[in-house]
Amino acid sequence: MMENDGKPPCATLPPCTILFVDDDFLIAMSTVDMLEDLGHQVIQANSGKEALDILESGQGVDAIITDHAMPGMTGVELAAKARALRPGIPILLATGYAELPAGVSSDLPRLDKPYLQRDLSEKLAGLLSASSCGGSRPVR
Repeated sequence: MMENDGKPPCATLPPCTILFVDDDFLIAMSTVDMLEDLGHQVIQANSGKEALDILESGQGVDAIITDHAMPGMTGVELAAKARALRPGIPILLATGYAELPAGVSSDLPRLDKPYLQRDLSEKLAGLLSASSCGGSRPVR
């Protein structure tokens, strides 16, 4: 089956709980809508600190999608702190930078801004498997 633009349809995944982190209201609103349209439950955070508070609360989260450039804590910094709380949690770094700023390196998979729902779906499919959805809990 093909979508109107002649490209294959979005990848399908079982429903997952995604922690989406972005300080830009319009991007957050749009991406949350895309994720929910794909069947996922979304927990939204407006900062790295808020995202860490959510992770520390013990809420089940299957994956994190985070903006890179945010005040107070970058997406790369958030990823390191999130992995200390939830080792192995899949993390997708969304950024409008062609290259990360000098001195910043990361092996995180990237989603280039601006992105379409198909791009988001394909990156998530590469990040998650059917067995990885189900609410990752913190290491105790």
